[in-house]
Amino acid sequence: MTTPPPASGPAHGNDKLFIILCHLSLIIGFPFLLPFIVYLAKRNESELVAAHAKEALNFHISLLIYTLCCIPLCFILIGFLMLAVLGLMAFICAIVASIQASDGRFYRYPLTIRLIS
Repeated sequence: MTTPPPASGPAHGNDKLFIILCHLSLIIGFPFLLPFIVYLAKRNESELVAAHAKEALNFHISLLIYTLCCIPLCFILIGFLMLAVLGLMAFICAIVASIQASDGRFYRYPLTIRLIS
C-alpha cells in the first residue's frame, strides 16, 4: 500500500529549489545522485522535500528497469522505438513534475514502481 502524498502547499526557503532540482535531475545529468542526496539531507527537516525526492528517485529507478527491459528488444528492432518513447516520456514528465512542484503541487509520475516508500 502506498502512502498518500503530503499536503500540497508552498515550500519554504530553499525547499522549493531542492524540490525542482530533484525533478529536473534527469535532464541536468544527475538522475540518481541528486534526489538521493536531497532525500538523505532533508528527510528529517522537511517531509515535503523528502516526498518529492522519493518520487523522483522512484521514477528514475523505474526508468532504469524499463530501459534494461528494452535492450534485449533492440535485437528485433522494436526496442529502439520503445527506448525513444521512454526517453521522450521521461523528458516530458520531468518538465511537468518541475512545473507542478514550482506551483506547490505534488506530482505522481506515471508507470512508476514505488520501491522506496
